[in-house]
Amino acid sequence: MSSVLLLFLLLLSWVNLGGCIRLGNGGYEEWRMGSATYVKESLGHPLNDGGGACGYGDLDIFRYGRYTAGVSGALFGRGSACGGCYEVRCVNHVLWCLRGSPTVVVTATDFCAPNLGLSDDYGGWCNFPKEHFEMSEAAFLRVAKAKADIVPVQFRRVSCDRAGGMRFTITGGTSFLQVLITNVAADGEVAAVKVKGSRTGWIPMGRNWGQNWQCDADLRGQPLSFEVAGGRGTTVTAYSVAPPDWMFAQTFEGKQLVE
Repeated sequence: MSSVLLLFLLLLSWVNLGGCIRLGNGGYEEWRMGSATYVKESLGHPLNDGGGACGYGDLDIFRYGRYTAGVSGALFGRGSACGGCYEVRCVNHVLWCLRGSPTVVVTATDFCAPNLGLSDDYGGWCNFPKEHFEMSEAAFLRVAKAKADIVPVQFRRVSCDRAGGMRFTITGGTSFLQVLITNVAADGEVAAVKVKGSRTGWIPMGRNWGQNWQCDADLRGQPLSFEVAGGRGTTVTAYSVAPPDWMFAQTFEGKQLVE
């Protein structure tokens, strides 16, 4: 009897949450309606060849794999969505949705640009305020059939499951430092960054584009520490991520965000 009662309570708690997914910080996010298309891998789209508005480069090298998506401006937030994870499922279309509406988790790695010359329901899918996912082919085929054009979807933000720590790829020049931050867990987003050398205090960095952060300082010859704030307020400090003899274009691994 006790096991039956326990099962009932678990089911009841799930219903009371409206079928929401629990994020690592204790919050819940409802399913929202949107739309999705996909780009064939043979077309060499930025989602597949390592380009994209988030600045990640080769998505396999930076551990984002094949389940990725470009998101419309309503979701992109001038780059703040880069690295965020979304659970997506195709709904309300018996011809194109896979049976049972399976879900796939994708990482936002690009911006889906608007096409103001076309209507929102025919080519202008990423026009504001549409919430749209331009998915990689591999991700799309987990939820819908390849013959589909545009499909209605439900989506929600979920916590990102990442292996290892955050990765810091350092670029820049003699008068400025730029760092690309990848492989971020928790909500996957980066909201603020500070950097510290052995001869400086903490220096705030600004978002240059995507997940490239920059400050006007010459920190060559100093070990580098980073303070990273996630999109939901979680902060982690990674000390001495890069040694004093670091060089531009090198990538270093530090602590991970934990919710």
